[in-house]
Amino acid sequence: MSHRTSASHQIFYDVDLEALVNDMNSSFESLYTSCCVQTESTPLLHNGQPHRSTTYQTQAQPTSPHQRLRRSQPMHILAVRRLQEEEQQYRTSSLPAIPNPFPELCSPASSPTLSSGSLPQCQPSGKYIIKIFSEDGMGKVVEIPADMTARDLCQFLVYKNHCVDDNSWALVEHHPALGLERCLEDHELVVQVQASMTSESKFLFRKNYAKYEFFKNPLSFFPEQMVAWCQETNGTIPPSQLLQNFLNSSSCPEIQGYLYVKEMSRKSWKKLYVFLRRSGLYFSTKGTSKEPRHLQLLADLEDSNVFTVITGRKLHNAPTDFEFCIKPNKVRNEVKELRMLCAEDEQSRACWMTAFRLFKYGILLYQNYKIPQQRKTLLSHFSAPVRSVSENSLVAMDFSGRIGRVIDNPVEAQSAAMEEGHAWRKRSQRMNILGSPSPLHPSSLSGVIHRTQLWFHGRISREESHKMIHQQGRVDGMFLLRDSQSNPKAFVLTMCHHQKIKHFQILPCEEDGQMFLSLDDTATKFTDLIQLVEFYMLNRGVLPCKLKHPCTTVAL
Repeated sequence: MSHRTSASHQIFYDVDLEALVNDMNSSFESLYTSCCVQTESTPLLHNGQPHRSTTYQTQAQPTSPHQRLRRSQPMHILAVRRLQEEEQQYRTSSLPAIPNPFPELCSPASSPTLSSGSLPQCQPSGKYIIKIFSEDGMGKVVEIPADMTARDLCQFLVYKNHCVDDNSWALVEHHPALGLERCLEDHELVVQVQASMTSESKFLFRKNYAKYEFFKNPLSFFPEQMVAWCQETNGTIPPSQLLQNFLNSSSCPEIQGYLYVKEMSRKSWKKLYVFLRRSGLYFSTKGTSKEPRHLQLLADLEDSNVFTVITGRKLHNAPTDFEFCIKPNKVRNEVKELRMLCAEDEQSRACWMTAFRLFKYGILLYQNYKIPQQRKTLLSHFSAPVRSVSENSLVAMDFSGRIGRVIDNPVEAQSAAMEEGHAWRKRSQRMNILGSPSPLHPSSLSGVIHRTQLWFHGRISREESHKMIHQQGRVDGMFLLRDSQSNPKAFVLTMCHHQKIKHFQILPCEEDGQMFLSLDDTATKFTDLIQLVEFYMLNRGVLPCKLKHPCTTVAL
């Protein structure tokens, strides 16, 4: 056992869960054989159900009380007589009598047999009705089994609604009465989460690009001044080592910094120096002291979840806009029981909330992150990959010769695009002369084709665009397009870079009687918004980064 315990303290990114479960089953079977005191063969329970493929031989009944006592250690001597009196009662229960290797932990005291009440509760069986809502408020009722996880339900909704399966969809637990929401972890059971929700609460189906972004770029989520381990080493920590320290259950990482904490049952806030550890969230009663006598518990991690506050700072009179909340699972609509917190900026809030998830779930988060990648690798051996519009699949090509070639030189690629644009305009002018409708005509399809794209959201306000990007994750390259509120003929590109939201106005311009669109003062002109988006997904241009993740909504 000592060898197994020391091995569990090591961190492996690809954990063989099946081998781990088999190893645990084998250890329980050996323990069962050594502690068996029954006179008839009894199958070992596997997840609350009898194991069908494994049987155990009948062991001989002990001939003396001394042998019986030695075989059923540890047990009090007086419990032998009590066992004989209660043996018939346990045998008439609905579950078979199972030898218990830890009798002192069960009720009644010193009983060597697991009663039905002392067994762990089995997962509920059958079908359950779940209602899922989309961003537009429309809902869909689905029937799911009790063991369906949040990932499985998202996959079902993706296939049912013909969405692009890019592993960025998430199920959101939304509490409108409390003004809270959070994304369910992929391994969480939907039925169990619904059991802790009120009738006003609901599930939302939306994108979340930032769910596992901290695995790709951990240094942007965990500033060195907030990680106590980084300060103790007095040096730059490699990203892989930083994540291993969080995922390793034997390590003791710590997030520290100032937070505004709302007093319970009051409207006032206090600025405290807070420490987040695996055991819970603490604050120091004496400056930044870490001494145990100066630390007081703020919230427990085991029976709580971290939520984002979506009601704004005015409702709780928060000092900043970067609120989050730790909600105990037992709390339903009691606002007084919530632990309201407020960070200085968006990066600090993301650090606290991400560290909370890592401390609570540990290696499970990394397994959730790796499963879609492993599945994609497995499927790539059997089917051709789906072509996606991204910087990795679109390249500039030259088809002037017999065989097409990829244009590697950016200057040559830009000149080729301009030549193609001039040739396309000449063809459209020739079609106008012949009497055919021009795609550049305002009433033609090119003037409204962008409204069918998922990244176009029509006449939404600046605040609504901020809210959508924040809900779907502030990652670099996330974008959407909308109508301009100040200029009815213009459009606005809203995008995210370094967790900051920026806006770029797209203005119409005229050249040779033709209308174009440009966001860099006519330096680069496009015939429609689709061409503009495709260009900036391949080229950064005047933008801070390339367009990568479209902010989309789906109608269920």
